[in-house]
Amino acid sequence: MNIWFIMIAIMVLSFIIQHMLQSRFNKYSKVGLPNGMSGAEVAQKMLRDHGIYDVKVVPTNGMLTDHFNPQTKTVALSEGVYASRSVAAAAVAAHECGHAVQHAYGYAPLRMRSALVPMVSFASNIVQWVLLLGVIMINSFPGLLWFGIILFATTTLFSFITLPVEINASTRAISWLTQSGITDAQTRPMAIDALKWAAYTYVVAALGSLATLLYYIGLARRD
Repeated sequence: MNIWFIMIAIMVLSFIIQHMLQSRFNKYSKVGLPNGMSGAEVAQKMLRDHGIYDVKVVPTNGMLTDHFNPQTKTVALSEGVYASRSVAAAAVAAHECGHAVQHAYGYAPLRMRSALVPMVSFASNIVQWVLLLGVIMINSFPGLLWFGIILFATTTLFSFITLPVEINASTRAISWLTQSGITDAQTRPMAIDALKWAAYTYVVAALGSLATLLYYIGLARRD
């Protein structure tokens, strides 16, 4: 009962955080930057200021689908960020470039997360089926559930390693936005607030993954 209460609480918290993130993004998307730069221009400037010239800034479809791809060396900015000249766009663009800076400078947690990607990708593709079969066959083949738990544990570990990577990217973004003069005394707190709520989504995702892992461990141990 306790683990179910925790999982429900995390689901509710996740919904609230997603709502607040969307609300903040919409709010700060209406506030223009002092210098009128677009998200793409902010990203390009941040990359240049850090001596990174082999990473391209490209548009991508969707909303809040922004990401940095180290394999293609691209910073992909969503429709609401690439051409937008708002505080929200600058914050998101700088955050994604923060990942490019991490990659260029060999940030250790990012290297660790990248090393886990193949394993996590494999685990994510089969873990739900293994866990389902493990629960069904818990009496006849209990080892299957434990195998599923091990697979799920890799995704949980990945979630927690992601936390310092995302927080560090936001810290780099805010520091650069301030030092470069992209944000001022009025807009800087808005950028911080937007990235703060984005970070919360990763925290609650990690906690949700941990709670689910503990649930399956408890299920296996009861057997």
